[in-house]
Amino acid sequence: MILNRKHPLYQEDIRNILRINDIDVIFGKTFLITGATGMIGVMLIDALMALKDVKVIAIGRSVDKAKSRLGAYFSNSNFEFIEHDVCQKLPENIKVDYIIPMASNTHPLAYSKYPIETIMVNIKGVEHALDLADRCNAMVIYTSTNEIYGDAIGDEDFTEDYNGRLNLSNARACYNESKRTSEALCQSYIAEHGTKVKIVRLSRIFGPTMLENDSKASSQFIKKALASEDIILKSKGDQYFSYTYVADAVVGLLTVLLKGEIGCAYNVSSEKTNMHLKDFARLCALNCGKNVIFEPPSEIEKKGFSIANRAILTNNRIKSLGFNPIYEMDDAIKRTIEILR
Repeated sequence: MILNRKHPLYQEDIRNILRINDIDVIFGKTFLITGATGMIGVMLIDALMALKDVKVIAIGRSVDKAKSRLGAYFSNSNFEFIEHDVCQKLPENIKVDYIIPMASNTHPLAYSKYPIETIMVNIKGVEHALDLADRCNAMVIYTSTNEIYGDAIGDEDFTEDYNGRLNLSNARACYNESKRTSEALCQSYIAEHGTKVKIVRLSRIFGPTMLENDSKASSQFIKKALASEDIILKSKGDQYFSYTYVADAVVGLLTVLLKGEIGCAYNVSSEKTNMHLKDFARLCALNCGKNVIFEPPSEIEKKGFSIANRAILTNNRIKSLGFNPIYEMDDAIKRTIEILR
């Protein structure tokens, strides 16, 4: 499964991202991005590098992985990769304008296998990003998650003012609780140091920059479709979630960077791609002419599953900044499969 950056649909995605208003504000600026080889990091870097007047310092734990995901930029003078563990302090001699800390375990199998590491990467990663921001007067765009809200009560949707309903009795809490703590750390740095921080709360992201080892249900469905195999659904599929195509997610992140308020959190979601899990599976199956098969999860898989049955994020706040999601769900799934195929 290899991302085809030259595919016309992917090129169209990049153009759609760069149509954002006031994008010229970041011309001549330098970005530091941790978790650079992840789903959002790759598409964000592809968009920034397409501007040709922006420098990117990408941080990751493996130079080999970086070369496989971002290798096209290693000879570009506007790109630098630093092999580094974000649990350690970032190099002190770095001078940047924007810091986007995205290093994290972001899929269920990682939560269940490495709960301690998940907590430490999230908390230490943002701490070191905030410390660097203080040293060089940079702005931090912190990528938080819909997971901080937990499970809905009835048919409620999550506004940014909702304080969450979480289950702390299992190791799965490693992800959502460390993300909540990281947000609290951001607010503490704002209050105590005057650090410039804006927060985006991403919904469930999918798209052609997905990683091969991604164990999220949506990514598994897409991989099965690419292999022309029946789609395996490890629940009844009644969960109703906000999903966002990765290009829309990058537009949301950049919208907050350009126009958001310091200390304010913004949900990044799209009403066009809110969907039940079983319907996501069905659309993937339709794209490869296969069926949806129900199969019970293993015990280790169960440990990484979210308790949420409903997690719909409102997006009125980010829309007030001019954010307007583009992609319908059927189109987004088709694009993902076609680009990766």
